[in-house]
Amino acid sequence: VEEELKEVLLPRNHSLAPYYGMMHYHFGWVDEGLQPINNRGGKRLRPILCLLACEAAGGDFHEALPAAVAVEIIHNFSLVHDDIQDGDAMRRHRPALWKAWGMSQALNVGDGLYFLAQLAMERLLARGISSSRFLAATRVLDRASLELIQGQYLDVSFEDRLKVEEEEYMRMVAGKTAALLGCATELGALLASDDSQIAEHYRLFGQNLGFAFQMTDDILGIWGDPEVTGKPCASDITSKKKTLPVIYALERSAALMEIYDQDNMDERNLATVLEILNELGSRSYTEGLADEYRERALKELELTGFQNKAQSHLRELANFLTRRNY
Repeated sequence: VEEELKEVLLPRNHSLAPYYGMMHYHFGWVDEGLQPINNRGGKRLRPILCLLACEAAGGDFHEALPAAVAVEIIHNFSLVHDDIQDGDAMRRHRPALWKAWGMSQALNVGDGLYFLAQLAMERLLARGISSSRFLAATRVLDRASLELIQGQYLDVSFEDRLKVEEEEYMRMVAGKTAALLGCATELGALLASDDSQIAEHYRLFGQNLGFAFQMTDDILGIWGDPEVTGKPCASDITSKKKTLPVIYALERSAALMEIYDQDNMDERNLATVLEILNELGSRSYTEGLADEYRERALKELELTGFQNKAQSHLRELANFLTRRNY
């Protein structure tokens, strides 16, 4: 995956080397001086899911590499823009792209990544994928990309509202997180099999896993260890994000509603919010719902009927992702 990513993100000419260097920085390959480093640049979860789904469905994962990389690039396009929209100054223990080079250049990088993902998909044709299957795969990626952006719109719109229903949260997650995970697994299966029902089962596996993944992220955004997550303690509360634990508690606490209606979230309010969340069992509620979606995902995996090593790895990933600490 890293080799394929680096090929897609090669500078087009010498004058653009700093532009692509910013992309390389975001992917964790270089430092702020654009010098090579050994750094963990992210989980690469989406391409791994794509390749495993392809292999599990009887395909050659090498043929699916361009699609796997395209999904990862789309994911990172969204991260670059998300950091700007959320005002997050840090990503993976380092300054976010916009913090290091400014918002204007970060937007340029995010936009470029989006179109590089489209170009990455064209590499499928060189791997022997038929034009009809290539077009179907491209539609899957485009649909998921739009759903992702729509989900991000909903997420940002929640910031200006005190009251957000759990159902609205689910619609937001369906786009922002679940769509791209479902896209990854659907693409893998689509490139391996002509059976549309198989591809649908893998899409639903990824989609349900996406819900569980986001709910686990919500937990880490409040209770995660900053040394492990790379983000400040209780960062989602400080920014007053309407994540599931908070939505659950806001429906049950007038005191919490009053705090979230204030302009600032100082340290005293932060401590009070954490106390309310703990008293109401927001964490255990969110963990329980994440477990439910993980089980739904595993059920879809079983419905494919495949039993092989790649399928086992997909089960292991599903279990890990709802128990991770980063």
